[in-house]
Amino acid sequence: MMHPIILLGLLIVAYFTSSQAENAFSQYWEEHIGLPHPPHWLVEKASPLSPHQEAVFMKLMEENKLDSHLYLFCKQANVACSTNALVKKTNNTTLPPIAQWNAAKLEYDFPTETPMLVASQGGVPYFRKSMLKERGFMHIPDLRDPMSYKSFLPRSLASKIPFSFAHIMELKKLFGVVDESIMDEYIQDTLKTCEKCPIRGKQSICVTSAEDLIDFVVKKLGHHVHIWNTESIEGSYENVTIGVVKLIHGNLSEPPALCHSQPFPFQVYYCHVLEKVKVYAVDIHAHKKVNHVIMACHYDTSSWNPNHLAFKLLGFGPGLIEVCHWINENEVVWTKVLG
Repeated sequence: MMHPIILLGLLIVAYFTSSQAENAFSQYWEEHIGLPHPPHWLVEKASPLSPHQEAVFMKLMEENKLDSHLYLFCKQANVACSTNALVKKTNNTTLPPIAQWNAAKLEYDFPTETPMLVASQGGVPYFRKSMLKERGFMHIPDLRDPMSYKSFLPRSLASKIPFSFAHIMELKKLFGVVDESIMDEYIQDTLKTCEKCPIRGKQSICVTSAEDLIDFVVKKLGHHVHIWNTESIEGSYENVTIGVVKLIHGNLSEPPALCHSQPFPFQVYYCHVLEKVKVYAVDIHAHKKVNHVIMACHYDTSSWNPNHLAFKLLGFGPGLIEVCHWINENEVVWTKVLG
């Protein structure tokens, strides 16, 4: 059992670690990315644990004693365990449950199991570029992240997590996840996604720490990049007016990296580099305010599964049309600085 004084120290130091963790992440960013500051929403994803807390929890993990201090770990690391609410509570109680079709954006080579009725209830998840016209209307799908509040773990802790389907029971035990719970389903879906072989022309990886995310981007795109993300969830499930549509990345020979937030106890991103993708910034005039949303359009769908939801909705097959979709809350697009 951990000494009470050490536990007390963990509780006290928690009040002084936020800025320290942010500074550590910002320093890593500045050393690797050719931008002066990381976006604030990404800084907030950095682990709030101090080096002291990290070392203590590492020791508990190595001694298989973390389950005895799970509540403290989850609270201070800002991750979701059985003791935490799965979905961030917001003032917006008008939106329906999180849409179930979002995973189709990751699995182009697999048939979509989401029923058409469910998909159509969530707005228009896939569309042609020609369907998006300034001053026109479009029914926006769910832009939310089901677990938007969670943080990354420090790389040292994340590397010790048994992140594979073969060790799923060990993983669930570590985070206090019970069988057939919502979190159990999230974990299974994320691990399946992360362990699937990529389709032709796609390079993919699941990153489990902020440092791994930056390293992947630098490896694929270099140090000089632009980072694009959707501003908010405003407009979800609304029939909005389309404002300015601006092409922000149109070089089909320089593929961007798209990173999708995955439902998991801690922050995990599924990142893939896809050939022939254009990226747009779109203003959507929602009921409350204008939202600045990022849109990705895939101009090579030849290797997609014929039964993918996009083709079911649009009525065409692989390689015959471009397919566009919105970038959700906490998802991010990285593009290489050209010239």
